[in-house]
Amino acid sequence: MSKAPSSRKSTRTKGATNIVAERKSRPLPRLETPTFLSSQATDEIAAALTALLADSFALYLKTKNFHWHVSGPHFRDYHLMFDEQAAEIFAMSDPLAERARKVGGTTLRSIGHIGRLQRLLDNDAGYVEPADMLAELMEDNKQLAAFMRQTHDLCDEYDDVATESLLEEFIDQTEKRVWFLFEASRGMQTSGH
Repeated sequence: MSKAPSSRKSTRTKGATNIVAERKSRPLPRLETPTFLSSQATDEIAAALTALLADSFALYLKTKNFHWHVSGPHFRDYHLMFDEQAAEIFAMSDPLAERARKVGGTTLRSIGHIGRLQRLLDNDAGYVEPADMLAELMEDNKQLAAFMRQTHDLCDEYDDVATESLLEEFIDQTEKRVWFLFEASRGMQTSGH
């Protein structure tokens, strides 16, 4: 005997659709934040910080992916290092997002938004050699540091010293990750043995 289709799911969907429609019909609250920056500076700096945030989330997830999937004789060392580095990368997210808001802009709103803005590539491979993990994370961290330097230069043009200072700390942390990844990969064979 077959069951009659449940109306529960369709009620939930209709309810969610009604809520979304109601929200769309309301005027949006203003998200402007008082700032000393010009509107052009606000737009450019907030956009650069939001792109950095998207890259940070992409690098965080890749680092956690490698943390979860590393194998081989150096498993414990890499597993722990990747976890430490992922935590450090994730810790950058809130300060980056809040800085974008402090300068008068907005920031990321969804996973899809991250996907549209990220410049660092994902790695969805079923298996990655440990040596390749180290090399890929090292290159991604180098690229992230370069993006941070570009944003730092932009902030310098607009005399946004607070964002410059924040980025200087993050650049230093990123360079340390590059150093650790480089040292861990010295003399390593492709198989990680």
